[in-house]
Amino acid sequence: MLNISSNSIQDKIATEKLGSFNNLSLSPANQMFTRWLWGTMLLLVILCFLPWTQNIQSKGTVTTLNPDHRPQTIHSTIAGRVEKWYVQEGQLVQKGDTILYLSEIKAEYFDSDLVDRTNQQVRAKEGAVVAYGNKAKALNEQMDAMREELVLKRAQLKNKITQGQLKITSDSIKAIQADIDYQIAVRQFERVDTLYKQGIKSLTDYEDKRLKVQETQAKQVAAVNKLATSSNEMMNAKIQLDQVDFEYGQKLAKTTSDRFSTLSQQFDTEANVNKLRIASSNYERRQDFYYITAPQDAYITKAIVNGIGETVKEGEAVVSIMPAEFNLAVEMFVTPMDLPLLQLGETVRIQFDGWPAIVFAGWPDVSFGTFTGEVVAIDNMITTKDSKYRVLVAPDDSAKEWPNALRPGSGAWAITLLNDVPIWYEVWRQLNGFPPDFYEEDPDKLPKMKAPLKSVK
Repeated sequence: MLNISSNSIQDKIATEKLGSFNNLSLSPANQMFTRWLWGTMLLLVILCFLPWTQNIQSKGTVTTLNPDHRPQTIHSTIAGRVEKWYVQEGQLVQKGDTILYLSEIKAEYFDSDLVDRTNQQVRAKEGAVVAYGNKAKALNEQMDAMREELVLKRAQLKNKITQGQLKITSDSIKAIQADIDYQIAVRQFERVDTLYKQGIKSLTDYEDKRLKVQETQAKQVAAVNKLATSSNEMMNAKIQLDQVDFEYGQKLAKTTSDRFSTLSQQFDTEANVNKLRIASSNYERRQDFYYITAPQDAYITKAIVNGIGETVKEGEAVVSIMPAEFNLAVEMFVTPMDLPLLQLGETVRIQFDGWPAIVFAGWPDVSFGTFTGEVVAIDNMITTKDSKYRVLVAPDDSAKEWPNALRPGSGAWAITLLNDVPIWYEVWRQLNGFPPDFYEEDPDKLPKMKAPLKSVK
């Protein structure tokens, strides 16, 4: 019946004599379960207020802190044929020790005296350079001699022109004098002719004056011809002066052309000399690549090229090595949501494969078998196919040392420790998918913003 009224009759009824009431009452076991249930709930409530360390968990691998300490492969610089091995796998080699010897497989390098013959070609070309230089110098001297000769020729012809002008002046005077003599002779002949016709002068006088006219006329013609000859000679001298300038201009132009051609051949030969010198240096350097040596102290891990007589290509890997000395580190990979939570110097707990450990992610102080590290590098771009960022963790010098038997390539499980919060808050955060709190309440601890180097236009 329902206990609606405040006046109960339950204490007036002998329930122990009624079987129905015995079946409906709670048994002692049920009462114990109820107590355990309430106790468990109270314990869970208490646990919700216990401290919990927020963390980021991710897989990682053991690597080295320095790039030159990581496992590497040695490549062949040249194409060649394996002739002899000097090491075996697992052997410790020092820097500069010979690992293997290669022989030549290209026909252009088969000559054993290739370097000497190339040097001979260099010396021959150097001699040609000297010869071309001497030829250019001789042509330059020849040009100077031509210029001096041209100056002398011009001076000679100018003197000849001056003499011609003086001669023309003299011949002009003589021509004028001959013309005057001729006119005087003509007038005298006319007077004698008149007197002869009047009978005053004799025939002899008449004939003498007539002969005088002819003589002066002949002298006049000769003087005019001589003046014309002098004028022609001076014109010829002027023409010769112009001709000398033209001829020596052509000679100088041809000599200049020969000189520049010789200099061009000299420069071309010098270029060939430099090419031969480069080739000779390359041949000498190539011979050093026949022996593949260890770049640093390391262990020979694996021979990629096997046997004797096998050929390798240029840049092909021939052997892999592991440096003898290295500084260990762990590279872990985090999601883009967890990346803003990480900072340089962040503490990381690491569990290495092969080393037993008991890990409590939220209570790192009670974990056993883990090792401590700190974040030293965070990539600024995604470097994996699953869209994760790489974080490099180095050993913490103030904590327990990492195992000496640890080697690069081993697996690891990294736990990055963040804030200390109550368990109920962490459960609430995980159920809602929120990231851990990473905002600093203290303004002095906030990162200081710097102005950009260049303004965006």
